[in-house]
Amino acid sequence: MYKIAVAGTGYVGLVAGACFAEVGHRVTCVDIDENKVNLMKSGVSPIYEAGLEELMQKNYAAGRLEYTTDYISAYKDADAIFIGVGTPEQPDGSANLSYIATVARQIAETIEKDCLVVVKSTVPVGTNDKVEQFINDFLVNDVRVEVASNPEFLAQGSAVHDTLYAERIIIGTESKWAEEQLKGIFEPFHLPIVSVNRRSAEMIKYASNDFLALKISYMNDIANLCELVGADIQAVAKGMSFDERIGSKFLNAGIGYGGSCFPKDTKALDYMARQHGYELRTVKAAIDVNNDQKTVLFNKASKRLITINGLKVAILGLTFKPGTDDLREAASLENVPLLLDQGAEIYAYDPVGSSNFSKVYPEGMNRKGSITYVEKIEDALTDANVCFIFTEWGDIKAVPPETFEKLMRTPLVYDGRNIYNVVDMRDAGVEYHSIGRGSATREDIKESKKLGFQTARS
Repeated sequence: MYKIAVAGTGYVGLVAGACFAEVGHRVTCVDIDENKVNLMKSGVSPIYEAGLEELMQKNYAAGRLEYTTDYISAYKDADAIFIGVGTPEQPDGSANLSYIATVARQIAETIEKDCLVVVKSTVPVGTNDKVEQFINDFLVNDVRVEVASNPEFLAQGSAVHDTLYAERIIIGTESKWAEEQLKGIFEPFHLPIVSVNRRSAEMIKYASNDFLALKISYMNDIANLCELVGADIQAVAKGMSFDERIGSKFLNAGIGYGGSCFPKDTKALDYMARQHGYELRTVKAAIDVNNDQKTVLFNKASKRLITINGLKVAILGLTFKPGTDDLREAASLENVPLLLDQGAEIYAYDPVGSSNFSKVYPEGMNRKGSITYVEKIEDALTDANVCFIFTEWGDIKAVPPETFEKLMRTPLVYDGRNIYNVVDMRDAGVEYHSIGRGSATREDIKESKKLGFQTARS
């Protein structure tokens, strides 16, 4: 087994560290935040991720997993150091590599034995070459150091499972020694390993993520056309899914992709191409479609309502997807300020995301409107004039259509995740608008049911 240090304890670093320990390696996770380190030592994960705390507690108790701010002790005699720090998006779309540079210099000035440095962070093609040169420029001791690429392909909400049971492990190396070291580290996982050169490994990460983003934006584009021509995007997606060349995943239309990967990686690849004098027209189109898609429901509501000022607006779901407390590039972050600027009185529900969201939009008066965070879906819906669904959490999907008609003052629902059947919502007396499907309008309800449903409650 190997002695491994992991720089960074976010989604990439902490999950990798816990999983390396789970298969038997001795792992030290390094972070600059003393409070965060103490939190992890107590067995509490700083991020919401299914199964992660259990792995942390189990392997910390077994002595295979440690946390520290002392990078010198962690790096000096490590067999391998994995870099999992952030590469945040800069205003021009490029990746900020300053955190990687900081770790690289610390490694150069610290290691006392031959060491493999592995970059797991998503970085532009060619970055690993620069990292290796940078480390050698500042190297203090006479030791062998090589840099390898090992991009991650985990999805937030299933990161532990995606790491332990990955479909493949990509390793990018420039020597047989580095390749054998990485294969040895991953051997206990018993997973397929694809070994390529460093630049190919870096490109595989971007090409994979951007392809999935393309699928999402394509389906959203088709969904918008479906609404205009009277087709149903869910029926269209089902028909497409039987073609094995297309597959069934990432065909769900909605209000766009978010999170820490797709938005950042599409912009980074677009920027990288432009830097080389090439235009990635497909990726650029995916970015443009996604930007517009996030506010399509707000635009629908604005056309339907004479004003949003003073209305009680229920928001169900704040995070960019279920299973995580991550808000990065979430549709809610695009829509809430628009609603507040129109004077909406927002009542927001999310099972885990409200605390993070309140750091951006504190409870109370905000802009021209106000926002209140509630612990029950019913509290958000009671007497609401309109409801927006931004995240398909299980407890939100479990709300029966009749509940909207029963609790809301005006059962007017804008569903960004196509949770409900249009006919079911119509039959329950709910005016329902979704993505790429027919709408259950007030006229539909009156004409089809004739059972006395009232879309406005007194």
